[in-house]
Amino acid sequence: MNFVECHEEPIHIPGYIQSFGYLIGIDAESYIITFFSENIRDIFAVEKLEVLFDKKITDFPENFQSIIDSDIYSSLDTFTRRENETYFDKIFIDQKEYHFSVFRNGGHIFLEFEEVLENPDKRISNKYDNFYIIDSAQEIWDHLLSTLSKIVNYDRMMIYKFMADGSGKVIAEKKRNKDIRSYLGLHYPESDIPRQARELYMKKRKRIFSNVYSETVPVLSNKKEDIDLTFTASRGMSPIHGQYIKNSGSSSSFSISIILDDQLWGLVTCQNSEAKHIDLEDRVQAGIFTALASNAYSSFKNKKELEYRLDLNEKSSFLKTEFLKENSLFDSLVQNRNEIMDLAEADGLVIISDENIVTAGATPSREVIGKIANWAYENTDKSIYINRSFLKHQGEELGLDKDSAGIIIYFIDRTKNEMLIWFRKEFDEHIQWAGNPEKKIETFVQNGEERHQVSPRTSFEIFKENIKGNSKRWSSRNIIGVQAIRDVILETSHKQYNTIKQLNDQLKKVNEELDSFSYTISHDLGTPLTVMKLNAQMLLANFDKSEKEKNKLKSIIEEIDNMAEMMHDVLQLSRAKHSEIKLEGLQTMSTIQKISENAIITFDSHKSEIIIKDCPEVLADKTMLHQVFLNVINNAVKYSSHKDQPIIEIEGSEDGELVFYKISDNGIGIPEEEKHKMFKIFNRMDNAKNFKGNGIGLSIVHRIMKRIGGNVKYDSNKEGTSFILTFKKP
Repeated sequence: MNFVECHEEPIHIPGYIQSFGYLIGIDAESYIITFFSENIRDIFAVEKLEVLFDKKITDFPENFQSIIDSDIYSSLDTFTRRENETYFDKIFIDQKEYHFSVFRNGGHIFLEFEEVLENPDKRISNKYDNFYIIDSAQEIWDHLLSTLSKIVNYDRMMIYKFMADGSGKVIAEKKRNKDIRSYLGLHYPESDIPRQARELYMKKRKRIFSNVYSETVPVLSNKKEDIDLTFTASRGMSPIHGQYIKNSGSSSSFSISIILDDQLWGLVTCQNSEAKHIDLEDRVQAGIFTALASNAYSSFKNKKELEYRLDLNEKSSFLKTEFLKENSLFDSLVQNRNEIMDLAEADGLVIISDENIVTAGATPSREVIGKIANWAYENTDKSIYINRSFLKHQGEELGLDKDSAGIIIYFIDRTKNEMLIWFRKEFDEHIQWAGNPEKKIETFVQNGEERHQVSPRTSFEIFKENIKGNSKRWSSRNIIGVQAIRDVILETSHKQYNTIKQLNDQLKKVNEELDSFSYTISHDLGTPLTVMKLNAQMLLANFDKSEKEKNKLKSIIEEIDNMAEMMHDVLQLSRAKHSEIKLEGLQTMSTIQKISENAIITFDSHKSEIIIKDCPEVLADKTMLHQVFLNVINNAVKYSSHKDQPIIEIEGSEDGELVFYKISDNGIGIPEEEKHKMFKIFNRMDNAKNFKGNGIGLSIVHRIMKRIGGNVKYDSNKEGTSFILTFKKP
């Protein structure tokens, strides 16, 4: 007897698609047809489907001429260079217009089609910036639903936020009919959207189930393999999910992922009582508005976080001053116990130093405090322990009462029995679920074997659950407040050498993490930027707009390009510090010649004269050497390109154990008042505003030269600039 959990269901390989879509799969190398949906005969007039196998689209011009003639198919190798990057087009098939989508996944290229639908009810506001002038998180989500209702217009539209345990809560809602029961504020169990479904929402961020009652269309393949339909727009839904939608009284659903900090924060979920399909362009546009709202929400949260940090810094500075007034750490803690308690938003605080115990607010008895301290020493090895369910899990063992439901313990010094303990009272928690969250198990027979699986809920009536033994959740701000107190203690205490050494080691680790931040952010933001650009380009190409709206979209595309270039340069800067280096003797002539030729083409400066003289061998890393010359020569060509006769001179010389390279140009020069910050990241000179760039290149050069044991200097005036690169001899 086997049991099938929801999270074990292979929903990415259902073996079928929804009836609104049509699918053809070809081998990514040979372009031979390997699979297709059974319904392609309906639009391509193919009588015997089996004849398609092991043939190419081009072998059937009488059936697939519209595909063959499309721009995407004629340049298929270009449009499928990167995996899971979808390109859209429109084609006519038998006098009907269809959306044509192409992407590559694994060893297959997917060709997907769906009929173009008109949306006469669509009304789009041109106020794209409205999201960014709203100063309320709730209003951002309400505004998103209001905007999407003019595109999607389902009976019910919701913002669904995921909790830490995978469950969810409806935090915003818009209903087309006021008589429909509201789900606002209701919680949903984790099993409603299990783990593998949440993972798919990260990959395919717009999902539609047009008609839960329609027949699915099998995908036929000539190979014994499961076709991964993760990125297919018409991918068939799980039978369990389909039954779930039916049980909710809906016939159609549409969802858009809300991604924050590369995490699935929530979903826009839409339900309709009748079957309803949303056109591909409308789904893409809904995704763009959702991304705008997500970015606005992230900006809003960052603003509030900055305000909190500034306030926290002020309170920390006050505590530092107060701590330094006392002769001992214990006295400092006692005199400022109320401020320490408030920083964690706690109901009570206990200060323990050896045998001394001082309390503030609501705390247990001294006897129970002693038991808690002993338990902490025996059961925790971290410096900070946090639990909102301490009463629930340890209440009986330690004799706790309602004042000790939640707890934070900070070990100041274990050897001296010094610790701080924050307490929170029990929170009378009532959760309203959209139906009973308990799982129901149904039994079925498959291949003669009895199996069990979780059955989708049949009721969505409000179910109230009372939870005992917990305090309110300790938020990230509460934890940051505790960490700020820890930092104040560390900064103001006269620690012995070992403590100082441990702190220095921690700071070193933090600095290393901060150094790698630029690499992470540059790498992870690349994909969403590409998606945003493609969607913006599609909007520009496929909608009738005023010149004002077109200019706005063009501005968005330009800013995305600028940001992508900036992130690329930040990534290069990060690599300049973190990449492994291999120093060896290198010839430079061919590298300099190639970079020089490319620079003239890149900056369209064909009148530039580049004079290359002696190029002695240097000791350097091959990749980093190329990066140094690339940035310096590109700058020389770029900043002299507006001259009538641009001249760049490159000359190497030797002096003892050192090799010097001088790259000179007759460009705009560096103003005297700017010279002190030339190698700072994102620094741009006032006289360089007419040249494209972001001020990262010289930071990369400076960092690389330091790493390979060299140096970079410059000499500049109104007549031009000379950069001097110093290398060691091989």
